[in-house]
Amino acid sequence: MERVTGLREETRSCSKHSAAAYAARQRYSRAGLMIMEAEKPDMSAAPTIFVIDDDEDVRTSLSRLLRAAGWQVETFASAGDFLERPACAGTACVLLDVDMPEMTGPRLHETMLARGIDMPVIFLTGKGDVPTTVQAMKRGAVDFLLKPVENDTLFAAIEIALRRHDSDQARRREQLGIAMRLDRLSAREREVMELVVLGRLNKQIAAELGIAEKTVKIHRGRVMEKMEVQSVAALVHLLDRADDRAPAGGGDPPLQR
Repeated sequence: MERVTGLREETRSCSKHSAAAYAARQRYSRAGLMIMEAEKPDMSAAPTIFVIDDDEDVRTSLSRLLRAAGWQVETFASAGDFLERPACAGTACVLLDVDMPEMTGPRLHETMLARGIDMPVIFLTGKGDVPTTVQAMKRGAVDFLLKPVENDTLFAAIEIALRRHDSDQARRREQLGIAMRLDRLSAREREVMELVVLGRLNKQIAAELGIAEKTVKIHRGRVMEKMEVQSVAALVHLLDRADDRAPAGGGDPPLQR
């Protein structure tokens, strides 16, 4: 009864967070779980290498080489064909030719970035030039290799690309999970949380929000429970991870050859 009395004012001020709003948050959370499951890669499946090259002989030889090395391979004769493919949920990377009709490799890379297709790209070309190479690396390409490329060099670049993509996917799943936890919070709980991570004491939060200190403790406890953390330090760290962004280019230096 004492707890109900302490929360009476907050209940009235947050009346918009009704049972309907709670149900909406629950539906969002369930949808988020479905997205997480859909994006979660099949760890039993080998990563996929997408080979995009207008030269059929190159596609065939690369496909045989990469399959023999244990990877799954899909080949495309044009950028358009690749863009028509449904999104890949697993770990993957792209081996991309530079000079292709209709849409060049660098143009396709730009289009991928614009569409949120985050698979790392390795360029393969028979005649590279410095400006093209520089622009490709600035856009986050893993490497820029000249044909014919030695197998070990190609495999090393692919391994870097796959590790990057696997890390990016894990980061995205974690951030989605954090966003789902944040969605569980009421407006008042968010206000309390924001002040908690700024280092405010319960008494200070109560004064700033115009509520009882006992009420602050209740909201604070609910924040910790819904965010699934045991300490303020852990909460701050969790929120920091929610805003993490991978360094430009994924943080991987070009291979030294």
